[in-house]
Amino acid sequence: MSKLRPVTSYDVAFATTVHVHDHCLCLAAQRAARTLARRFDEALRPVGLTSGQFSLLMSLNRRRPPSIGSVADLLAMDRTTLTANLKPLERRRLVLTTVDPDDRRSRLLSLTSTGKQVLRAAVPIWRRTHEKVDRLLSPVDGRTVRIGLLALS
Repeated sequence: MSKLRPVTSYDVAFATTVHVHDHCLCLAAQRAARTLARRFDEALRPVGLTSGQFSLLMSLNRRRPPSIGSVADLLAMDRTTLTANLKPLERRRLVLTTVDPDDRRSRLLSLTSTGKQVLRAAVPIWRRTHEKVDRLLSPVDGRTVRIGLLALS
């Protein structure tokens, strides 16, 4: 059996590293996502939400309670991760999980009245922050960026 040798920085040319840094859409998207999340986390702190929690609450703002599966699909998240993200919102009584009367194996998610109040308070903060982010994208407009990101997802 052959021994694996340790990879050194000399195995890939540094020029390749620079090229990847300058051209990798995945890296750029990850960096932008982390930066945006921090920006929105900070903005939403006064209402006690993170950007992820805001997105989750917003995804529940529907006429009829959605299933866990449909919310997981919408947020591109697996069910286990979604369930873990719901727990703090349930503890704060912002979200209620109930049994689906049409399928006892499924769970439905809904905003509580407190959850709706928190979401109502968060929306103006989100709008102001979003307007600032859109201005930062100039000369490219935010709509074009969203269309591109949507095409990738």
